[in-house]
Amino acid sequence: MTEKILILDFGSQYTQLIARAVREANVYCEIIPYHHQVAFEPSLKGIILSGSPASVNDEKSPEVDIASINAQVPVLGICYGAQLTAKCFGGLVAKSNKREYGRAQLRTIKEDVIFKGMDSQSQVWMSHSDSIKNLPAGYELLADTDSIPVAAFKKQEKGHPLYGVQFHPEVYHSTQGKTFLKNFLLEICGCKQDWTPAHFITDTVNALRAQIGKRRVIMALSGGVDSTVAATLIHRAIGDQLTGIFVDNGVLRKNEFHAVLKTYEEIGLPVKGIDASERFYKSLAGKTDPEAKRKAIGSLFIDVFQEEAAQLKNIELLGQGTIYPDVIESVSVHGPSVTIKSHHNVGGLPEHLHLELVEPLRLLFKDEVRKIGLELGIPPAMIHRHPFPGPGLAIRILGEVTAERVHLLQAADQVFIQALRDKGLYDAVWQAGVILLPVKSVGVMGDERTYEYTVALRAVTSVDGMTADWAHLPYEFLAHVSNEIINHVKGINRVVYDISSKPPATIEWE
Repeated sequence: MTEKILILDFGSQYTQLIARAVREANVYCEIIPYHHQVAFEPSLKGIILSGSPASVNDEKSPEVDIASINAQVPVLGICYGAQLTAKCFGGLVAKSNKREYGRAQLRTIKEDVIFKGMDSQSQVWMSHSDSIKNLPAGYELLADTDSIPVAAFKKQEKGHPLYGVQFHPEVYHSTQGKTFLKNFLLEICGCKQDWTPAHFITDTVNALRAQIGKRRVIMALSGGVDSTVAATLIHRAIGDQLTGIFVDNGVLRKNEFHAVLKTYEEIGLPVKGIDASERFYKSLAGKTDPEAKRKAIGSLFIDVFQEEAAQLKNIELLGQGTIYPDVIESVSVHGPSVTIKSHHNVGGLPEHLHLELVEPLRLLFKDEVRKIGLELGIPPAMIHRHPFPGPGLAIRILGEVTAERVHLLQAADQVFIQALRDKGLYDAVWQAGVILLPVKSVGVMGDERTYEYTVALRAVTSVDGMTADWAHLPYEFLAHVSNEIINHVKGINRVVYDISSKPPATIEWE
C-alpha cells in the first residue's frame, strides 16, 4: 500500500505547489478541501494544513479540529495553517503592523530535525497580513525573522509531532524550502519515498485491468502528452481492447496529422486517423468570435467521434487524459473557477456517449505525466512537446478561419518551431506558436510594393501554465525567424513579437 500525505486546502494560491514539492520528494499526496472528512487509513503518514486568503480572526474563517487530526498523525501548518494551530491551542494571532509579503531571512533559534541540512539563516517567502504574537502553552519557538517574532514553532508535548511555519516552504523563493518539507516527510512522518514512475506504472496497470476486465475502451487522442501517456497505460493493461481515434480537425500544425499517426504506429498504439478537416472548415465558415469558433470545433468533434464510436461494437468505457490539476479544480474549496475561455478537449464526450470513464492520470501533475511517459518508452520528442490548444490554430487566427489562412499560418508556425529546435531553444520555453493577425500592412520586396498579412510570434516560460512570462529570446534569433518567414511564406510581410505576460494577458490570443 503506497504511503500518503494529505494536504487540507484552505484556499491558498500555493496549495498545488505544496503537492508538487511533496511529489518531487517521491512521496504520494492528495489535496482535499479542508471541510472534507479525513479517512485515517494505515497508509496516511501525515497531514499538511495549507495557507489561505482568509484571516483566522474572521467570523466565518475556515476551521478544522487540529487536535483530533494530530492525535492520529503528525501535522505541519503552513501560514494560515500555522496561525490556525496557534489560535486553536490558545495562542494570540493579530493583524501585523504591515502586510508581510516577499522575501525574508529565516533565523533558526533552536536546532531541530525539521531544519536538518538547512543553513542557520536562509531566504524564505512570506505572504500574510496576520502574525502569531504569542504561542500557546506547551509550544516552543524554533525560528524568527527581522519582522516577525514567530516564524516556526513546534508542540512540546508527547504524541505525534505538530509544527507550524509562517513562511511558504513550497514556493521557489524559499531557497531551502524543499529541504524543510523533505525533513517533515522523511524525518517527522517516516515516509519511505515509494512514489516512483515505475511503481506508479505497475500499480496503475494492475488497477486498470481490475477496472476494465474484458470490456472495450474507446479514446480520443490529440497527439499531446496527456492523451498519449494515458492511452499507452491503458494499452499496456488491456492490449487490443483499446481503440484510439485521432481526428484531423483541419487546424493542426503542418504535417502533424500524419506525423502523430506514424509515431503511434511505431509505439504500437492502435489508433485510427480520421481526416475531417473539410467538415471543420465548413463549420467554421463565417465565424469570427473566439467562443463561437471553439464551440463549433467542440460540437463537430463530438459528432465525428460519435460516428466512429457507433461503428464499433461493445464499447463500454471511455479513456481520458484527465490530470490532477483538473481534478483539484473541480473540487476546490470555493468550487470551479470562473471560465476565462472554454478550451475544447474531450470533456463533452462522457455526457454524450454515456460511457464509464477510465482516467489513469487523474492523480498526476503534468511534469509527472512526462516522467511516466519516458518510463513507458514513449519517444522524448513527443513527451516534451509544447502544450497545444484543443481548438488548435483556429484560436491563433484572429477572425474567420479559412483553409487558405490555416495553410499560411501552418507555414509560418513551422518556421518558428523548427528554428527553436535548431537553435536549442525549444526546451527552454513552455509554449510557442505564431498568431495570424487580421491586419495587412504595406511592405517592399525587391522593387515591388506588397500588401500582406502580419504575424505575431508568441513564446512563454512557465511551470504549469497558470502564470507565464514572455520568453526572452535572443534578438539575433528573432531576426532570423522574421527573415525566414517573410522570405519563404508568401502572403506575410511583417513579423512582431508578443512581450505580454500572464496575467494580465493569456498565453493564447483567443
